[in-house]
Amino acid sequence: MKKFDRKTVIESFRTSIPIMVTFVVIGIGYGILMQKHGFGPLWSLLSGFVIYSGTAQFVSVAMLADSSFFMAAVTALMISARHIFFSISMIGRYKNEGHRKWYLYYGLCDETYAMLSKDKMPEGVNVSLFRVLVTALNQSSWIFGSVLGGLLGSLLEFDSTGIDFAMTALFTTVFIEQWLSSKCHIPSILGVAATLSCRLLFGRDLFLIPSMVVIIIVLTLLRKKIEAEGELNDERL
Repeated sequence: MKKFDRKTVIESFRTSIPIMVTFVVIGIGYGILMQKHGFGPLWSLLSGFVIYSGTAQFVSVAMLADSSFFMAAVTALMISARHIFFSISMIGRYKNEGHRKWYLYYGLCDETYAMLSKDKMPEGVNVSLFRVLVTALNQSSWIFGSVLGGLLGSLLEFDSTGIDFAMTALFTTVFIEQWLSSKCHIPSILGVAATLSCRLLFGRDLFLIPSMVVIIIVLTLLRKKIEAEGELNDERL
């Protein structure tokens, strides 16, 4: 890795603070939810490394508790498939990252994507190091919050109904931030249009998987355009 300079470390931490705080709080909610369904802190820790997708983790808790392992796996796969296209759109930016790019792709959750897909980075930072630190700080805060929530959940007794709504609030905030900071709105518009259309066509209980299928197909067809946009933005950094 390139020079580990103080300015980059500070800017990485400063940039990540809003998401780190949010991830700790929501991670606590996830850990509590896991505990209430019979999964201890170690399960929260493991899922933070293996899955690392807040939406998929929240959605799969009840399914796993009901031993619906197949549906949990399929649902998690469809929900997390969007990360493939996050990665595709970042190919131009990460093309010179060497072995680091594999961790950067792995850790590219929605919030990290919103941060690192911006057209401009803080001035004077080591961009490569900045990307790695932001990704690692975000993931570490999520795992820390999840484990802490699991520990708290074993000590506290209260009704956890509705606690998973925290992810909805977070994604709304991230969507707005990503929209304001990005010049290419194709993924955002497609996501909203496909989800609303499938919600009307298939109903509340069945719309998720069809909407993800539509998004995957359309983004695959538009891959070259998204890659070109990512390379253009990378040249502006």
